[in-house]
Parts: sequence; structure tokens; C-alpha cells
Amino acid sequence: MAAPAMLGLGMPRAGAVVPDRAAPTMSLLSSSSGLEDTSITDLLKQLATGKLTSVELTRFYLDRIDRLNLHGPALHAVLETNPDALKLAAQRDDERRRGKLRGPLHGIPLLIKDNIGTADKMHSSNGMHGLMGVRPAHDATAVARLRAAGAIPLGKANLTSLVSSSSGYSQRGGQTRNPYKLDRSPNGSSAGPAAATAAGLCAGAIGTETIGSILGPSGANSVVGIRPTTGLTSRTGMFPGARSFDTIGPICRTVADAALLLGVLTGVDPTDTATAASAGKFHHDYTPFLKPGGLKGARIGIVREVFAGYSAHADAVAEEAMEVLRKAGAVLVDNANIPTAQKMMSDLDAAFTVQITEMKHDIESYLARTPGDHPRSVAELIAYNKQHASTELEYFDQNVLQTIADYAGTSDADYKKAVATVRRVARDEGIDAALKKHRVEALMMPTGAPTWKIDLINGDPQIMGSAIPVGYAGYAAISVPAGFVHGLPVGITFTGTAWSEPTLIRLAHGFEQAHPVRHAPTFEAPGVGL
Repeated sequence: MAAPAMLGLGMPRAGAVVPDRAAPTMSLLSSSSGLEDTSITDLLKQLATGKLTSVELTRFYLDRIDRLNLHGPALHAVLETNPDALKLAAQRDDERRRGKLRGPLHGIPLLIKDNIGTADKMHSSNGMHGLMGVRPAHDATAVARLRAAGAIPLGKANLTSLVSSSSGYSQRGGQTRNPYKLDRSPNGSSAGPAAATAAGLCAGAIGTETIGSILGPSGANSVVGIRPTTGLTSRTGMFPGARSFDTIGPICRTVADAALLLGVLTGVDPTDTATAASAGKFHHDYTPFLKPGGLKGARIGIVREVFAGYSAHADAVAEEAMEVLRKAGAVLVDNANIPTAQKMMSDLDAAFTVQITEMKHDIESYLARTPGDHPRSVAELIAYNKQHASTELEYFDQNVLQTIADYAGTSDADYKKAVATVRRVARDEGIDAALKKHRVEALMMPTGAPTWKIDLINGDPQIMGSAIPVGYAGYAAISVPAGFVHGLPVGITFTGTAWSEPTLIRLAHGFEQAHPVRHAPTFEAPGVGL
């Protein structure tokens, strides 16, 4: 999801890793087991009581990936599975038998977006063949924290590569498909994590967002996505987008699951200076904010201008959501519009300056310092893609990479001025101004319109939604399933100021409990229905 000034962030491709093993034969692997739609909270209960083992659960997901990722509906949501996943699961089972639990995710298999580095047998390619030689010396901080909490990295999820104008398409993995309607876009860069979570290929997933890459896919795939405040979670080990906006967050099937994962990811990391601002503001456990009656008396501002009103379908779902909120005791303040909304959409040139400056510096630095046999600069990556144009440039050109390579830079003073401008427009004069003026805890708006048909020739249309003001501000937001339009999911987004995750989780959980509309996907064939 990108504003006009921002850079844009099937068949298996060569290099796509397809699991190669006999399918497990346990009765647990039956599609009627219900595990594909079971929450992490319930899975943990089954693991604790011995009804389920981590090995059984991991086998279930590996089998489901085998059957649905490149076969059947061919979701192309997973690039590769972890060859050590079952070994890790067996270790977690053994630790559980000995009463030594590592943390709140002990034995839970999760997918990791492919732009997040893992120091193991999996690739960290950002979806590109040219970067399959990247071999991080250490896990990304987010992955290290997941492992410390007992989670099992199940595999790497597909994403939108830097050489793609179609959400969820990468040269390495092909086009991710929306599991609700297979000819529809999964919307946004964290498309693989969202589609895989919706389809029950994992217990949950970790995604990343610059502008809309968690919120957009979550809304389009009827899952819950938290975009944490920039600086709440460490980006160390992540292929960079723009550090002023980038964040790493959970994508799950319930708000409770997302709250659980978020707590594992938080904390100050000396290797990511942005996290210093979270000291005294983060929580290692967000589940206490899942309060019954969390909407009673809550003041919520309803955004009507710019970030609503672009889709009659999305507005209708939002209207229904408003009625749910009212009945649950929330006080709705209508027309709590963001004063600078139009400026953010039309003429915030400073946002482009911030993004291109940071991408130029940080991507070059990442390629130069990261171990492995791979291009060491943007220019070398461009050259690799030209040499392998039949696969790397089959559908899209390299405009984004070429823009980065050609960018001559700006003065440090001009860059800092641009950062200050974006923050003032999006924060002080934008979201914070709306919250203060209307005396509300959070703002609510549609996450996005029902998603569009995949188009590998023309790419995505201009995408409208909640992510632009949130991304520019670097503030917290959570997208929750709110309804369906002719079978296509639509979500609503709650957003607030910096470090407002506890409030947003309380509101989102209250809405989810009052309006449990999410259902498992139907894998509807292309050409059927809307």
C-alpha cells in the first residue's frame, strides 16, 4: 500500500524450494482435524495437556504446505520450509516432557517473511534469486526472540520483491494468491505471511511493514495484523525499507494470538537505535489488555475523509462495525478526520526524500556487510537481474532499483528537514491532532477496499487505505476482520499515537469478541463470483 510519492515496495520459479518428503500419514493430518483454523492460544492448551505434540503439529503444517502451496489452490505463500523444523519440534517436545519450557510460544511453528534474516539452512533472499546467497551471520533480532520464546521457524513466506509491481509477487516464489478468491490480490508485501496464516499453513507469522505491508494483507486475507510503533520491535537483520517507517509485527488469526506474539518481539535492542525510545513503554506480555468489556465507555473517532469514502463496499462494512461498537458500549465520535489527510495523499514530497535517502544508504550497507555469495551493491543486483532477465524481469522492470542506484542523495540538513516535515504532518498536525481535538482513544477507518484482481501485466492499482497516515507517523495500528463483500474480506483499522498498542489491542479484542465474522477461506476458483 503506497501513497503516490512512495516507491513501490502461478508457476513455481527456478529456485523456489518445494518440500521433498513423503507426506505424513497420521490421522491428525486430516483436513477435518480443525488444526488449520485453531488459534495459538488453543494449540498451547493442547500441547500443555499432551493432546498434541509439537512434532505432530509441525507435520500437520508441513503436509498442508505440501498440498496447498504449489498444488491444489497453489497459493505460492511459502518460499521454502525449514529442513530442521521437525528436529526443532522434537527438541521442544523433549524439553516440555522435562518441564523446561523456553517461553510463551514453546513448540509453536511460525512462518517468517523472507526479508527477515535467519542464520540457518534457509535462505534470506527478499524474494529474489540474486540474493539467495545471502547468509546472515546471526538471526535477526526478531527471530532470535522467537526462538528464545520456544517458537519453531517453520519456513520463509513469500513477499513483494523490489522488482515487482504486483502485491505478493516475487521472482523466487511467483504470485501469492488470495485464499478466499484465487484470482484476487493478497494485497501488500507481507502477502505470504497473511495468506499462509489465513489458509492454516502455520500457526501464525511474522511480517514487516513500511507503508501498509502488514495492514493491507491482513485486511485482504481476513486475519489480524499489528503494525507496532516504529521502534517497539527491532529491525536488526531485516532487509531494509525505510528506517523512519519500518517495523516488524505479528499476523495471526485472532487478536489474542497477535498480542501474545507482539510481547515476544518487544524490547530495547542496542543494535537498533530506534528501539531506545521504547524503554519504559513496551510490554513483554500484552495479553492482560485482552479485557472483557474492553469497548465499554471507549471513545473512538470515526474517520470519514480521504482514508474512508473511496469504496462504498468498505464503507458499508465499516458502518456495520460502528453499530457493533455502539452496542458494545463504545462512544463514537463521528467525522474525527485527520486534518492533514489530503496533504499526506497529494503533496508530501518530503516522504519521498526520506524513503529514497534511507533506502539508498541502508540497502547498500546491508548488501555490503551481509555474508554470503550475492551482489554487494544495488548496481550489482541490477546487473544480475539483467543477466537473468528471462526469470528476474519476466513481468516487471527495475525502476525501483534503478531509482535507488541513480539517486545522488541530498544534504544531511535537507534529509533531517524532510524527516521533521513528515513527522510534523503525520503526527503533530495529523493523527495526534485528531485524537486531541476529538478527545478519543483511537481512530477507526476501513483497512482497505475489497481486493482487486491480480494483474502481472499492469501491476497493482493505486491503493487507498488506513496505512498511509499510520506509516508516515510510524504509529501503532491493528487491522481486524470486519466482514466480507461477495466473499472478499474487508477489515477495519484501529490506530492511535505512539506506544498505544495496549489500548488498540483492548479495542480490537472487544470488537472481535462482539463481531466474530472471520471464517476459514474457501479457495474459490478464478472466475467464480465477483
